[in-house]
Amino acid sequence: MFVDFSSRPPVLQFNGPADHLSNYRRVYQGTEAQAASTVCHDPLADYLAIYERLQARHVVLKARDLTSTFGVKISNEDVAAFCRQHGERYIGFAGVDPHAGATAVAEFETAVRELGLRGLNVQGFEHRLAIDDPLLFPLYAKCVELDVPVNIHCGANFSTHTSMMYGHPAALDRVMMAYPGLRVCASPPGWPWVQELLAVAWRHPGVWIGTVAVRPKLLATAHSGYEALLQYGRTVLKKRMIFGSAFPMMPVERALEEFDALEMADEVREDWRCHNALAFLGL
Repeated sequence: MFVDFSSRPPVLQFNGPADHLSNYRRVYQGTEAQAASTVCHDPLADYLAIYERLQARHVVLKARDLTSTFGVKISNEDVAAFCRQHGERYIGFAGVDPHAGATAVAEFETAVRELGLRGLNVQGFEHRLAIDDPLLFPLYAKCVELDVPVNIHCGANFSTHTSMMYGHPAALDRVMMAYPGLRVCASPPGWPWVQELLAVAWRHPGVWIGTVAVRPKLLATAHSGYEALLQYGRTVLKKRMIFGSAFPMMPVERALEEFDALEMADEVREDWRCHNALAFLGL
């Protein structure tokens, strides 16, 4: 049993044009081709069958509203509808446009209270905002008020239409000092500033780290820059590491196989695979 903290279904509502991410297609072309081969007959049916066969406890889907920056939107309504249609295995996070100010905060509250979404998704590089930009603070405050977590993109991004510095984890430290009651999953896990992210998580018990959009085998690969995640994730941060495949950026089963090949105690592996995500989600 496992929780996949990052997945995107192969349906039109989740896969509109996103030209600003074209460089991702270059970087991930190998693993994306492998993932596509797993959902080639009937993409949605194959996608659902993968998680059924692998006995996923939950799969987290994330909305995004980039109206002000890139004109792209995966709506809260579409994410909520998918979760309702396909059952409690699927959990949705809301996405709003922070540039909309109070309107965004109201939309987020509606997404939680009326649509049943379970958290907030902040992809700062796509909003062209640092993690600690003042435009995001009312949304963080609303997360605390509603007692729901937030997923925050942390680390470099591969879009050449926006700065990679928007994901620097030092800004997350400042957010956590302002909102110590906030529950944050920093994902992907901070590369090339992995050590800085680990320090932030060690400092703040409300920070989890999602191993999303990175091949798990790299955590055990010398000089990859990810090795410290395995060291600290097996020890002082073992209760705050969360697995995510980032499908369709890589195949779900391949990601699990690479993760299961990492050297760690069985109880720690189960925490990474499932229990830590349940605690983060409040389930």
